Amino acid sequence: MDVLFNSINVRDLLSSLESPSSPLSAPDLRLLISRLDAHSLRIKSTVQSYLLSHHDDFSSLFSQCSDVVSKSERLSDDVVALLNLISDQPIESDVGRIFREIVEKRRESREKREILEFVEVVLELDRKLGGVSNNVKNGKVVEAAEGLKELKIALGVKGNGDAEAAEGEPMVYGILKKHWTDCFEEIQELLWRFMENAVWFEPEGNEVHIKYQTNVNGIDGLELQTVLKALDVANILDYGLARIADLITKYVFSPVVSCRAIPSFTEETNQDLGHASEAVLKIVPSVDPEGNKVDGEVMYSNIVQIVEFIYKFLFFHNASWTRCFGRLTWPRMSDMIIANFLSKVVPDDASKLAEFQAIRKLTIDFETALKQLMFISQSDIKDEKLSKFADNVEVHFAARKKVQILAKARNMLLQSNFSLPQNNITRISAVNKEELAEEVSNRVVLLFSSEKCVVSEAAKQLMELVHQTLKDVCVLPPKVGLEFYHTARNVLLLYEAIIPVKLQRQLDSINQAAVLIHNDCLYLSQEVLGLAFEYRPYFPSSVKEIAVFIDLAPRFQLMAEEVLQQQIQLVLYNLKQAIDGANGFQNTHQIKQFESSKFCIDQVAFIIEKVHIIWEPLLLPSVYEKSMAMILEAVFSRITKEILLLDDMAAEETLQLQRLIHLLFEHLSSLLEPLLAVRMTKSQESQKERDDFILSIWKLRKLAELLDMPLKSITASWESGELAECNFTSSEVEDFIRAIFTDSPLRKECLFRIENTNFR
Repeated sequence: MDVLFNSINVRDLLSSLESPSSPLSAPDLRLLISRLDAHSLRIKSTVQSYLLSHHDDFSSLFSQCSDVVSKSERLSDDVVALLNLISDQPIESDVGRIFREIVEKRRESREKREILEFVEVVLELDRKLGGVSNNVKNGKVVEAAEGLKELKIALGVKGNGDAEAAEGEPMVYGILKKHWTDCFEEIQELLWRFMENAVWFEPEGNEVHIKYQTNVNGIDGLELQTVLKALDVANILDYGLARIADLITKYVFSPVVSCRAIPSFTEETNQDLGHASEAVLKIVPSVDPEGNKVDGEVMYSNIVQIVEFIYKFLFFHNASWTRCFGRLTWPRMSDMIIANFLSKVVPDDASKLAEFQAIRKLTIDFETALKQLMFISQSDIKDEKLSKFADNVEVHFAARKKVQILAKARNMLLQSNFSLPQNNITRISAVNKEELAEEVSNRVVLLFSSEKCVVSEAAKQLMELVHQTLKDVCVLPPKVGLEFYHTARNVLLLYEAIIPVKLQRQLDSINQAAVLIHNDCLYLSQEVLGLAFEYRPYFPSSVKEIAVFIDLAPRFQLMAEEVLQQQIQLVLYNLKQAIDGANGFQNTHQIKQFESSKFCIDQVAFIIEKVHIIWEPLLLPSVYEKSMAMILEAVFSRITKEILLLDDMAAEETLQLQRLIHLLFEHLSSLLEPLLAVRMTKSQESQKERDDFILSIWKLRKLAELLDMPLKSITASWESGELAECNFTSSEVEDFIRAIFTDSPLRKECLFRIENTNFR
């Protein structure tokens, strides 16, 4: 059969072929046809032979094909019949209904099965809750606690009493949770009463009794260890031990910590049972003749003995129970130890810091012993409260000293008296005050000035305290030195905080206290500037890096200026009120008006003299001169202005005004002469300052001369520049002439000459 499947190349049938691309000739074509016929015959013969040799196979194949065709026809007939049947009687609706019924039945079956399972769970939970209640009534508290613990997880109870069903839960769960809560409260109350009966304090004998078997609610002989185990399983050990912790803290630890009592221990044995039935911890009052002095070694030893007693007789060597008890008592006990012992033995002197190391070692050993008894945690550093306090003794020393220093400074300021004895003021005001300066204890020399002033005793003592504190900084450890440095700054700031409040009333009036506060602030500001130069090189390096005092100086400088300006404004206000009473010095030719003006002049002189008496002995000379010059300038300028504003003056009125001016200078002569003498001796470099200072005095004096001077003389004084030197203006002179002299050709001429001879 291979001949049937091989391809035939026509050119292979030719005898010869010169070129594959050359066309075939007629003979070639005839030859080709002949050979193709022969080849075709061979193929047919081969096919026939093959069919004959495989006749059986082909017969079988054709038979199978016939069977398949027959079956296909029968299947087609069956399908047609089925379709005809369906078209005549439709059943698809019945099939769908039956299918839906099957699905619904299966769903109902599944729901019933789930409900049945849920009911079985509820019944089982209820049965277990009933079993818990029975166990509680029968005294099987451990089994009851274990059952509650298991049911708590099963019911999903949160905390120890979530009796409400959660959202989406069946209501029966709420009922079960309520039942669980009732059981929990029942066992909690029962266990608490057992603990109350098992451990109690007897006030008469100062004894703590631990009874190993107790009877409650008809339950006899329940052992203490069983009760504790039940409390632990129910996770309410803290609740059960809370009362005992309070009892032992109050009646045992508190007196032992204060060394007012010492513990003793006894154990009673029940002869019938053959084992211990009760343990007693007795607190024996101390007969120590030293009273309330606490001996650290004895105290620590007694506390360890008590904890060992509790560990052995109350908790039966159970570490977790002891640890729970420790969590309830240790915070308060450690605070008591710190308050009654450690804080009291913190050294008062830096030289005694080394002696505290023995107490520190005792404290660390004490905490180690408590850790071994599991009374405090091995790993929680929060329980190492005592050793931390002992390790930070330098900080506690600094804190104590800080409190002492600040308290001393505060008391010093609150008790200070900002007034000087009158004899001191008189002596300071005397002519030979420079000779007596050394005898006045509160007279100080400013650090950056050659001037001296009187300060309060409080400021002087405060600065001495600051100096002593900073001297300690130079020799103390860095940590303590840093605290002392801040304390020194705070001491200075106490003055700023206390004095203005304490002396508020004095600052609102003209008095000696305000001047002393001003001087104090100047003194403190300059002393503060010198602190860095004096102490900073000797500070520990860590303190030296941050130590700064210069920021305090401007605060005191500003405070001094504010106090002084407030005093000056008070004086100026009083002087203004006095001058206002003169009513502009009008009509002084009338007796009543003259007397009124004279009273005002007397009042002005009195106020200035009072200020002079208060200020001159206390203020720095430069400050006194400047402040008094400001006040005198305001007074003389105001009086001069009031007189020059008069638009019509009678001859007698001018004489009375002149008399008033002379009266004022007469009253102030004792004040002005030394003040002007000091100013006149200033160097030529301050000539302008001197001229400005005496300008208003010259003007008022010159005005007194002008009041009885002829018109021509007044004009000549202006033309010579004398009036201009006294700060008169041409308009003031012209208005003055118009007020005194009547209109005349001479007045017109003089006014014309003045108008054309201007100096300003």
